[in-house]
Amino acid sequence: MRMKERHGDDGYSCGPTVYDHAHLGHACSYVRFDIIRRVLTQVFGCGIVMVMGITDVDDKILRRAREMDMSPAALARLYEEDFKQDMVALKVLPPTVSLRVTEMVPQIISFIEGIIARGHAYATAKGNVYFDVRARGDKYGKLVSVVPAPAAEAVDSDKRHAGDFALWKAAKPGEVSWASPWGPGRPGWHIECSTIASAVFGSHLDVHSGGIDLAFPHHENEIAQCEVFHQCGQWGNYFLHSGHLHVKGQEEKMSKSLRNYVTIKDFLCSFSPDVFRLFCLRSSYRSAVDYSDSTMLDASHVLRGLASFLEDARAYMRGQLAGGPVSEAELWDRLSSTKGTVRTALADDFNTPRALDAVLDLVRLGNRQLRAATEGPGGPRSPAVLGAIVAYVEQFFETVGISLASRQCLPGDGSTATLCSVVDELVRFRLKVRQFALDTQAATGDARRQQLQERRPLLEACDTLRQDLAAHGISIKKWRSLHLGPAGPTDSTEAKGLRLAGH
Repeated sequence: MRMKERHGDDGYSCGPTVYDHAHLGHACSYVRFDIIRRVLTQVFGCGIVMVMGITDVDDKILRRAREMDMSPAALARLYEEDFKQDMVALKVLPPTVSLRVTEMVPQIISFIEGIIARGHAYATAKGNVYFDVRARGDKYGKLVSVVPAPAAEAVDSDKRHAGDFALWKAAKPGEVSWASPWGPGRPGWHIECSTIASAVFGSHLDVHSGGIDLAFPHHENEIAQCEVFHQCGQWGNYFLHSGHLHVKGQEEKMSKSLRNYVTIKDFLCSFSPDVFRLFCLRSSYRSAVDYSDSTMLDASHVLRGLASFLEDARAYMRGQLAGGPVSEAELWDRLSSTKGTVRTALADDFNTPRALDAVLDLVRLGNRQLRAATEGPGGPRSPAVLGAIVAYVEQFFETVGISLASRQCLPGDGSTATLCSVVDELVRFRLKVRQFALDTQAATGDARRQQLQERRPLLEACDTLRQDLAAHGISIKKWRSLHLGPAGPTDSTEAKGLRLAGH
């Protein structure tokens, strides 16, 4: 999918079947598509109308409700709210509107009646309604090209053909059901999304997203249903499918049925949502990706490195980082080429790995220039180009939903703000102690050496404190800080460089 400037797009996402906690396999898909949505909106200027369908009645929900001795509706509401809280925690933007299947049953029944009227579905004596795949002809399979052979049917199946799929399921004893022209029952899975998307967008859809496992049969069947109902040649323009999340070393995808999953809540006890988002950025949304603690730790390390660069660049701009000029022309040229590379990459099927690599290369060059500037002699400084790089790097990561703020003090989170203030005061106190320990200019000769010897424990205590703070993700760096005294600018030996590791 190659992007050009557009004014608006309709997007439909297959939402969750709400019967249990969501896991990282689900998170991977939703975060990847959230990144794409942000790119479409903020980079390419698309006005996205995003609709999500919530499956709140299905076999898994009915079975789980029996196990938990609660009504299917109560179970579905419980886990729907749980899912929404997980999405907020992962910083996934909410859909423009989400619609539950149980709220759309009258529309679903009308949709099925339309398909029957067009000769592509049939009702059975048992009260089931099936889509007639053979009536679709060679148009069936247009999304996946090769249609897998259908599974063997039960001996009591009332389908005409093995490949036919249910539009309406006759109610079993004790199951929740709705009245219909074919008797009490509930919707089949595939018809839900077709009806919900059509209720909002009509006979045309720009973008449909979901996991790769939904391409067939779910999305193929959605296409068949919609193109028959709307009598159109092409219902959807683009189907975006995200690759599976695998547990590293295992061939199977992360799945509840395989019991190899990590819930979103458990993950967020150890890592931040930004860590997971960076992990998702480092691979194509289409590709399968391996999950492990080591890959998450690596992503966390990258984020800390980015935050450290931004802090150092700002210190250089403020005149607090010792050193002289950087190679302005080289940095301006790299910044310009990076912007072009990133835009081209994102326009090429949302190639986030290539875009991310270009930004990280820019940061590496900036780090090398800062290091060279601090190691060389003093002289004229070049703050403007570093400021432009900082602004662009922050803008890129904000675009994809990652905050590089070194201190993430949330509104109303007084404890975090207080911690920042306490650490600030602690570092300032350490600086004053260190400056006192090194200030022996008034003494000379043996007296000066005696003072340095007596004050050595103070310097050692300062070093110990620096090391202890580093173990908690707070680094104190040797910066130049300009102080205007009676005689003009003077250099202090050390000023603070504070970075609270929030990842």
